[in-house]
This record gives sequence, structure tokens and C-alpha cells, in this order.
Amino acid sequence: MEFDLAFTSSYLVAFAMGLFSSLHCIGMCGSIIGTLTLSLKPEIRNEKKRLLPFVFSYNIGRISSYTIAGGLAGGIGSLLTLSIGDISGHRLLQVLSAVIMTGAGLYIGGWFPRFAYIEKVGLRLWKIIEPFGRKLIPVKNPLQAYFFGMIWGWLPCGLIYSALALAATAGDIQKSALTMLFFGMGTLPAVMGVGIMTGLLTRLSRMQRFKQIIGLFMIILALLAALPWLNPMAITSHTALH
Repeated sequence: MEFDLAFTSSYLVAFAMGLFSSLHCIGMCGSIIGTLTLSLKPEIRNEKKRLLPFVFSYNIGRISSYTIAGGLAGGIGSLLTLSIGDISGHRLLQVLSAVIMTGAGLYIGGWFPRFAYIEKVGLRLWKIIEPFGRKLIPVKNPLQAYFFGMIWGWLPCGLIYSALALAATAGDIQKSALTMLFFGMGTLPAVMGVGIMTGLLTRLSRMQRFKQIIGLFMIILALLAALPWLNPMAITSHTALH
């Protein structure tokens, strides 16, 4: 039996991270979609069938940015493993990913609010690209909504950074990009649900016990990132490898 140390970049894990962490960020995501919808013509924003393509296009644009960022994280991870060796470099990335994910879990649970300071990492880049997003307002068509989403996908967010840390452990640029694609897909139900199930999602996002459950879930994923051999899903047989 051997341990598949690439388990921590599992697409299923990334999807689960996106699914649960996005409920915590529903306020911020809701405000951005609010900016989008308020810029639309009244006859579009007041009819959900006509509004849906704009919201969907925005989210696909946002997820596209996550995927691109995942590829960049994979490139950085590959450079690190080349400089200090595949095994040592991958192990270092696993530990770093686990530390960031633990911080994210503690932050979601309300136990470590200072984790939000990590968002300052991307502020310089955000100040450069944010004006381009403002130029897309008012949004006039779904294609414009897509580019609006691509811009706002780079908004500094500690939880996205934790997903990028996970993506960096994937082993190559393609797998890292796919990891962030699955993370983005995990965020899709909650963000698309804004405006459709606003009341329910808002109540869930405000429940402290619910936030703590999500935080604990993130911490468990962090432990699996640091100690992948603890998870039975990480075990593969020799016959499966050869």
C-alpha cells in the first residue's frame, strides 16, 4: 500500500471547500451581485428569467478568474518543488496549505478574526484592476457581465487564498487550475441562490453555530492536508499504481 500525497488537491475536497465556505461570504457576494443587478434596466432586474443569464455569466467570469489564479499558484508551486526538490517542496506546500486552511477555519468559526489581514496580500493587485470593473457599469449584456465577474473574481478574499494554497499542492499547473475550477463550482449554488433564496441563505450565514460547523470542517480538511495518510481515501494499492 502507498499513500497518494496528492490527495489534498482532490477536486472533491476543493468543491466541498467552495460549497461550505461560500455560505460564510454570502454578504459580500450578495453586495457585488446587487451592484450588478442595480445597473441593469428595471425590466431585466425585475424578471428573474431575464436576470438569470446575467447572474450566471457573472459567476462564470468569477470562476474563470479562480481557474486562472489556480494555474498561477500551480506554476509557483512547481518552481518551489524544482528549487528544493519534489518531495521536500511538495511537503512544504502541504504544510503551508494546512496552516492557511486552519486559519480560514478559525476565522469562519469566529475564533481568529485577525485572519482577515491576509486579504491585504492582494490589495495592490486589486487597486490596479478594480477600476476596470467600474468601467463595466452599467452592465448591458451577459458578455459584459462575464467580464465584470472576471474582474471581481480577483477581489481579495482570505478563503480564496486558502483554496489557492490547496491548489498549489496539486503538482502541476493544469491540476492546480482544475482544483480552483472545482472550488469555484462549489461556490456556485450559494452565490447563484442570492436573489432566489436570499432569506434562507442570509439566515444561515448569520448563524454562529452554523459558522462554527463550517469552521471545524475547514480545520478537518487542513489536518488532512498536513497528514494525508490519516485519510483512507489517500491510500492506493500497488496494483492501482502500476
